[in-house]
Amino acid sequence: MLLLLLFIGIPLLEITLFIQVGGAIGLGWTLAIVIITAILGASMVRAQGAQAMLNLRGSFSQLQDPTEHLAHGAMILFSGALLLTPGFFTDFVGFALLIPAVRKIVYTRVRERVNVQSFQMGPDGRPEQRTRHPDGVIDGEFQEVDPDNPPHSGPSGWTKH
Repeated sequence: MLLLLLFIGIPLLEITLFIQVGGAIGLGWTLAIVIITAILGASMVRAQGAQAMLNLRGSFSQLQDPTEHLAHGAMILFSGALLLTPGFFTDFVGFALLIPAVRKIVYTRVRERVNVQSFQMGPDGRPEQRTRHPDGVIDGEFQEVDPDNPPHSGPSGWTKH
């Protein structure tokens, strides 16, 4: 129901703002503002998106939690979509999301409301199934490897010659 109200309410708000602003400053200036905000917003999104990607790569390389950087990147992407959409309200929200302090507040509020559950991936890419053995014994097979005479001395197979 909320989504339906947003799909109806936001276009009505934008039409109302276009009529009010266009009546106050004229059609030419109204269209100029819409075009200038789209161009300015696109350049700002590009710059901040590149910085967000650098931050995300840094968190991956330092093995830190990338959640906040991913959320900031998603908000920057969303702000870009809002800034390319013609309208004054969507431009206001889009420019607001380009302010790092606003993104931090949004991230904190959303994180408080979202319950995150984690899982660990197994070696084949599927979630790892952990079964508990009642007696604590796990059956397995092994093969002893002589460190002085490894069984395979060629390339690892990860690279091609």
